[in-house]
Amino acid sequence: MRKFGFWFDITVRDDERAFLYRDGRFERLLAPGRTIAFDPLRQLSAEIVKVVRTELNAERALLLQRTHRAVAEQNLELVQTSPTEVAIVSLDGTPRHLVPPNSTRAFWRVLTAVDIEVIDTADELRVAKQHINRIDLANATKLVVFAIVDAHETGLLTVDGELKERLSPGFHAFWQIGRTVKIAKVDMRPQPLEVTAQEILTKDRVAIRITLTAFIKVTDPEKATKAAADVAGTLYRLVQFAIREAVATRTLDEILAARDTIDREVQTFVAERAADLGVEIGAIGVKDIILPGDVRELLNKVVEAERLAKANLIRRQEETAATRSLLNTAKLMEDNPLLLRLKELEALEKLVEKVGRIDLHTGGNGGGAGLDALLQNLYRLSREKPDNT
Repeated sequence: MRKFGFWFDITVRDDERAFLYRDGRFERLLAPGRTIAFDPLRQLSAEIVKVVRTELNAERALLLQRTHRAVAEQNLELVQTSPTEVAIVSLDGTPRHLVPPNSTRAFWRVLTAVDIEVIDTADELRVAKQHINRIDLANATKLVVFAIVDAHETGLLTVDGELKERLSPGFHAFWQIGRTVKIAKVDMRPQPLEVTAQEILTKDRVAIRITLTAFIKVTDPEKATKAAADVAGTLYRLVQFAIREAVATRTLDEILAARDTIDREVQTFVAERAADLGVEIGAIGVKDIILPGDVRELLNKVVEAERLAKANLIRRQEETAATRSLLNTAKLMEDNPLLLRLKELEALEKLVEKVGRIDLHTGGNGGGAGLDALLQNLYRLSREKPDNT
C-alpha cells in the first residue's frame, strides 16, 4: 500500500484480502489485484490479511457481521458454541481446531473449505470413535478424559463422584464438559503384599520380629473402590492384627514348632474380612522369625547340646551293638572248637600279610632240626608220593 499525490494505491495477492477504511470506518473488502483510488484528503487506509486456512479475530468478525452482514456471510464461517457444546473445525478436509464451550471463532472460507461439526456433550458422555480420530487429545485434556485399560486391568468410570460403569480393556475417552470425569484402573492380577518385620511379645515375654508375605487379588473392583481408599494398606494392617493375635497367645517354642498353623490362622482371619473389600486372599506365609541376640545365642547353645547328646547316644548304641556281636561270637567259639581254629587262622593270615620277609635259621652245630632236617623231610615227602607211572 502506498500513497502518492492525491492517489491511494494498494495491491492484494491471491492468498490475501484487504479491509479498506475511510476515516477509520470499514468501507469494503478488497479482492486480489491492484486498486487505485482518488484520495485528495487522504481519508483511505487498508489492512491486508492472509485468508488461506486462517481465522479472523472473533470480536472483529462479530462486528463485521453486525455492520456488514453480507460481507461476513460471503467470506467468513462463524462458530459459536453453547456451554455444553464443542465444535470440530476441518479445513480442506483436515481436522484442525477443537472449539471449546462458550466460544466464538471465525474462519476465512474464500479459498478454504470449512466444515464444522458441533457436538452437544450434555447428551453424549462418551467420545464417539469417529470423533476420537479427529481430535488432538494431547491438547484437549481440559475437554476430554481418556485412558488405555490393559488386558490385565479393569477400568472404573466415575462422573461427579458417582460410579457409572466398569470399563473393559481398550481405549476409552469421555467428555468432561460441565462434569468431573475420572477413570481409575484396577490391576486384576495377584499381587504380593510384603508385611515388614514388626516386634511382637510372645506369651513367655520374648520380643520377636516376624516378616510375612501375602498374595492378594481384586475380585470385585467396584466393591474394593467403595470399601477403602487404600485396599492394600487396609489388608496390610489386617495381616498385622492377625499375626499379633497368633503370636501373643503362644510361647516361643510353640511358635517355632507351629509355623504352618500360624499361617493358616492368619489366612483365615484376613480372608474373612477381605471378602468385604472385594479382595481374595491367596497364600500367606511367614518368611522370617528374627530373635533377639541373647535368645538366638541361647538357642544356638541348646541346639549344639542336643546335637552332641544325639551324637553320644548314637556312639553308645554302636558300642553296645559291637559288644553284643562279640559276645555272640564268643559263645559260638566256645561251643565249636573248629570255628575257634578258623578265627585263629584268619588272625594268622592277617598277621602274615604284614610280614615283609622270613629268615630261616639252621640251628648251628647243636644238631637241631635246621635246614638239613627241613630238606630231608621235603625229600622224604617226595619219595613217599605214589608213582602214577
